[in-house]
Amino acid sequence: MPPGGAVTALIETHDLGIDLALPGGLISALLPGPAPKLNILRGVSLSIAAGESFGLVGESGSGKTTLARALLGLIAPSAGRLEFRGQPLDSAAARARLRRDAAMMFQDPIGSLSPRMRIRDLVAEPMQIHGMTRSAARARAAALLDRVGLPAAIAARYPHELSGGQARRVCTARALALSPALVVADEPTAGLDVSIQGEILNLMADLREAEAISFLVISHNLAVIRHTASRIAVLYLGTLVETGPTAEIFTRPLHPYTASLIASEPDPDPRRRRADLAIRGEIPGLLRRPKGCAFHTRCPLAEARCRSEAPALRPISPGRSVRCHFAGP
Repeated sequence: MPPGGAVTALIETHDLGIDLALPGGLISALLPGPAPKLNILRGVSLSIAAGESFGLVGESGSGKTTLARALLGLIAPSAGRLEFRGQPLDSAAARARLRRDAAMMFQDPIGSLSPRMRIRDLVAEPMQIHGMTRSAARARAAALLDRVGLPAAIAARYPHELSGGQARRVCTARALALSPALVVADEPTAGLDVSIQGEILNLMADLREAEAISFLVISHNLAVIRHTASRIAVLYLGTLVETGPTAEIFTRPLHPYTASLIASEPDPDPRRRRADLAIRGEIPGLLRRPKGCAFHTRCPLAEARCRSEAPALRPISPGRSVRCHFAGP
């Protein structure tokens, strides 16, 4: 929960839809009419509170990265609306202002850093872009590197000279350069040893509490989401299927897809028998999105109604919603 228990929305989406143009090639370019588009996200409504850590989970191809890009102001919505601090992001200028208050921690930290720049200049770069002098930006960069637990000598190194954990901390320092209100962390522990993963997650928790930063954590690792997020949203084929408090969802998942994701996580206790809820088949392509419930082609509980009627996202309890015909209190 946000510090002090306050529930103040920092960023919200209302029935957000994202369409992206398909690469059509020469034949498509010669044909009249607009280029064909692919519907990536459909009717996504969620709210991230100020100072909250919010988790986003789903398989590859579910639309997580597209949603994150929209929340960073990098993609204009095709439908619905996006609000930041209660103000609509309905223009390119408004989305540009959002990018001053939002930052990204990339999945591949070393790959996201220019190999030709020293660490102090990489961390200082966002500040200089926004008008800070080089000397002031470097001074703040040094303070930020210290804030994320890196020694001063790191500042003179290049990215290829860093370990995975050090690179992750550098990217965290760079993300903090402009004192953002929102940080999108894409797989923040990918490729790290377990002990280093814990250090990075603890650092994020410390920053959230000390700086009142909101984190959107995107991860396939449900253990990471369980550890970091107070609330989560489950995305399937561009549609939210379940949202709610993390503890409630992990204890009692309501949507079959959520239950399958949780059941697929490894259990270190060999005495526990896991229910056979494995997800069967591949996630359908967006060009062949199933009619009715998008998950019915893989759902072990699907009935005739699921194949023809798309369920709505229904509130089940305060802060808890699910998109399923049969899920209930």
